[in-house]
Amino acid sequence: MKIGVLKESRQGETRVSITPLVVQNLLKMGFEVNVEAGAGLGAHYSDAVYSEAGAEVLSRADVYASDVMVQVNIPDAQTIGELPQGKIWISSIYHRNNADLVAALNEKQTTVLSLDAVPRISRAQSMDILSSQANLAGYRAVIEGAYHLDRIFPLLMTAAGTVTPSKVLIFGVGVAGLQAIATAKRLGAVVEATDVRPETKEQVESLGGKFIEVKGVEVGSEGGYAKEASEEYRKAQREAVNLSLAKSDLVITTALVPGRKAPVLIDDEQLALMKNGSVIIDMAAEQGGNCSQSIAGEINIVNGVKIVGSVNMPAAVSGNASDLFARNIWELLKLIGPKGTIALDEADEIVAGCLIAHQGKILKTDA
Repeated sequence: MKIGVLKESRQGETRVSITPLVVQNLLKMGFEVNVEAGAGLGAHYSDAVYSEAGAEVLSRADVYASDVMVQVNIPDAQTIGELPQGKIWISSIYHRNNADLVAALNEKQTTVLSLDAVPRISRAQSMDILSSQANLAGYRAVIEGAYHLDRIFPLLMTAAGTVTPSKVLIFGVGVAGLQAIATAKRLGAVVEATDVRPETKEQVESLGGKFIEVKGVEVGSEGGYAKEASEEYRKAQREAVNLSLAKSDLVITTALVPGRKAPVLIDDEQLALMKNGSVIIDMAAEQGGNCSQSIAGEINIVNGVKIVGSVNMPAAVSGNASDLFARNIWELLKLIGPKGTIALDEADEIVAGCLIAHQGKILKTDA
């Protein structure tokens, strides 16, 4: 079977779904690999490097002749319109928010495997693009925060006096939040974190951060994700974190609920508590934002607080992000096509989790 690697059409996207190293691995498995010309340039992989790895570098029209199409982002309308009948499509899909897109692919008898729907179980960890990309995003969020902040992170002893360390507050202790804690601590900041899941306290403290507890109204998790918080919890969390919020120099928000708008964790009233010159990096800006004044892809300054509406942070470290993304896809292909031909076992928990459409049937909806 032939795997086609498409160039990303999303504005500002620099990642590529398959790297030259993974091309070599796929060839050893028995696949052939076709790469659209220029697909890897944003991640600093030239067409020549792909050719040296054994891939065929072709025009987009010729890549469409492949059996399997792979890319990072959801396909746009033009791509779906051009896509031949009966292909296998592998990328992020976010099917809960893109029912029309899934229907359009299904009309073309496309078998759709959604990478973001890979179940968060131990056996699937090596295929989990959400974790691999969030890890890098958490690191990048701290670097972005350091860039926008007008003070340094670490304690500094000088002849002119002592510079106190910056205070960093992180909302959400998932993969991105944990990496943000670790990165901020390595840079010398004093770090606090809050999460609806009480079990994350130990993880925060193991990285040297302080966990802000909200007692009596815990939320917990389900399927590897935090459950949506109740109004009671949000009120209690607000009271618990406001003191830290008022003292923080940098705030990083990471809270997302799959298939729903991101919860607002910092409203206008709380913004008014923050110091002039402080910075918010809102990693949920594309899903509506954890801050009430976030604007996706823009910087908004409110009462002297700089609010950065972060968009596609992994693309800012495209080399590493592409390497990990490609490895995730390779691990999935090792499961469904170990001998160079894809065969889907719908009884397998991983396949069942990420198989969105198959043989003219939509298997998962936005419900």
